[in-house]
Amino acid sequence: MKIIKNFTVDGKYQKPIVTDVFFKETKQPKPVVIFCHGYKGFKDWGAWNMMAEAFAKAEFFFIKFNFSHNGGTLDEPIDFPDLEAFGNNNYTKELDDLESVIAWVSSTSEYKNEIDLENISLIGHSRAGGIVTIKSEENNRIKKVISLAGVCDFGKRTATSDGLEQWKNDGVKYVLNGRTKQQMPHFYQFYEDFKQNEKRLNIQRAVSNLVIPYLIIHGDNDTSVFIEEGKKLHSWSSKSQFRIIKKANHVFNVSHPWEKKELSKELKIVTQICIDFLK
Repeated sequence: MKIIKNFTVDGKYQKPIVTDVFFKETKQPKPVVIFCHGYKGFKDWGAWNMMAEAFAKAEFFFIKFNFSHNGGTLDEPIDFPDLEAFGNNNYTKELDDLESVIAWVSSTSEYKNEIDLENISLIGHSRAGGIVTIKSEENNRIKKVISLAGVCDFGKRTATSDGLEQWKNDGVKYVLNGRTKQQMPHFYQFYEDFKQNEKRLNIQRAVSNLVIPYLIIHGDNDTSVFIEEGKKLHSWSSKSQFRIIKKANHVFNVSHPWEKKELSKELKIVTQICIDFLK
């Protein structure tokens, strides 16, 4: 298996999109899968590398990347050394970063014998479940899309009136990262960007307009994004399949760092369901 880690894709924002690819070098075109991490996430979190290897073994060309403003850097792609970038992230930047990765894989000569550009699919975890769904509705190169523990509504996470005046006056609000103990900044631009792009960022609108196969996977023990959000996504799309993973939490019972030799039972099931759907 060929694993190439931490190279950069150019995006729109003068910050590198740090990227990995996993594939078996066969000189045969393989379906492309692009994976997007969620909020306070990164491409090397938990068991995502193991999951990537499972996709590569199943004959996919698997790409994962850090959003340019996720708080990681090229030198330190794990965790959040660049909190200034984190505070300047927003949904539009994430959509643009994903577009840059799609454009890169669609034009790169380096892997042209290994990739089937007629078969590109997206997978998004948590917040990125919404990002990949919106992008799939916008970009007709995408053939299938998967939401893992994905959110159904950006608005209620962004535009509530509670504390809005304080946020505007201060220019920033902070969220504690329970694992790293960092105070993660959110600059007020996040709210402004959402309001300027509210129609585009409506996940229900995007889901309702999807014309491609759409898989929704959710754990029934998810306390971060409740399973009701998955049920709503499913209700909005006649193209969707909905799979519930028993006793699975928001990250399918994986943690960071993940030092076990194999995936959790739940993430193994998720990975196989994804592979079967994409095949």
